Amino acid sequence: MAREIFKQRSLDYVAAARALGASRARVVFRHILPNALAPVLVGISFSIAGAIAMESGLSFLGIGVASPTATWGELLLEGRDSPLPNWWLSIFPGLAIFAAMTAYNLIGEGLRDAMDPRLRK
Repeated sequence: MAREIFKQRSLDYVAAARALGASRARVVFRHILPNALAPVLVGISFSIAGAIAMESGLSFLGIGVASPTATWGELLLEGRDSPLPNWWLSIFPGLAIFAAMTAYNLIGEGLRDAMDPRLRK
């Protein structure tokens, strides 16, 4: 977040607002924060989706969360080791991982579109 704020602070529109006499608080809350918030929220949502993928992958490999805790990766591992008639043990956890990652990515993109001042009309 701080890096994005510093990036926005160095842009020309901030200097123009200061030159027009805007106070420091007005520049921060009216110009910098609205422009810095959208990229941060998108990054957070993509990070959550990446954490889901990483945790399920590590659990699938057997080096994730401890065994009494049920995770999607551990359920995939159990489905792989089961005989063929139990196909649903692999399909449903895989679909849950896919749905969760897709949902977080779509939420992040929706927040970016809703909060990005450059896309407003």
